[in-house]
This record gives sequence, C-alpha cells and structure tokens, in this order.
Amino acid sequence: MAHKLFPCLWFNGQAKAAADFYCAVFKNSKLISENPMVVIFELNDTKFMALNGGPHYQFSPANSYVITCDTQEEIDHYWEKLGEGGTYSMCGWLDDKFGVSWQIVPAILSTLMNDPEKAPKVTQAFMQMRKFEIDKLINA
Repeated sequence: MAHKLFPCLWFNGQAKAAADFYCAVFKNSKLISENPMVVIFELNDTKFMALNGGPHYQFSPANSYVITCDTQEEIDHYWEKLGEGGTYSMCGWLDDKFGVSWQIVPAILSTLMNDPEKAPKVTQAFMQMRKFEIDKLINA
C-alpha cells in the first residue's frame, strides 16, 4: 500500500497566517482545509500541514525547503517574497518571518556542478552570493 508523505510545520498559533502567507507567495497554491489546530495547504502540488502546536519547538536550518527556479525572475520573486520580514543568509538560504528555512536555487546549478572543469569556478562564485545570480554562475 502506498502512503502519502508530506511535511508538518509546527507553529506557535500562527498556522493559518503562515499558510495564507505561503499561498500568497506561490502562484500554484491553495488552502485545502482548516480547523483551530491544523491547516492543510498545497504549494506547487506539494501538500503541507501547519500545526498550531505551541511554543515548544522552533524551526532551524537543519530542515529547509528547496525551490529550484528556471529563471532569475523566479529566484528574485521567491527571494524577495519569502525573505520579507525574515533573515537572508549566504548561498541562496533564507529564513522567512515564521522561521522556516528555504533554499532558493537555480535549476541549472546541478548541471554546472556536474561539469568537473566548471564546478570549482561556480562554487567560488556562489560562495560569494547571498541571492543566486544565474548569469554570474554561467559566466564563472
């Protein structure tokens, strides 16, 4: 029997606000159901559960969500929208205003990193970046 697998995000009373925020950021999104304890929503065909679990646990970068982007416009969109009110880190990482960690990554990065000649130059380039810049990676 196949079982569905999806993440549960633990919030301190902000599950609905977080689900609304994420649904506003992702164009292909929807709220599926909600009650005082749990909100189920979908982002780009991936289901999430937001739980009002209380102050017991906090998010950390040890668990992050990767968004692969085909264009610089997509990178800019997610970087700006998800990072608003949060904190930006290096190499495409950010924590949103709820503390959830995201990696905003160009889809072409894996191709560039699989080229043994280009990979060291690409690595050197992106280690200097906060937000990924596709043109700089390609030209590295």
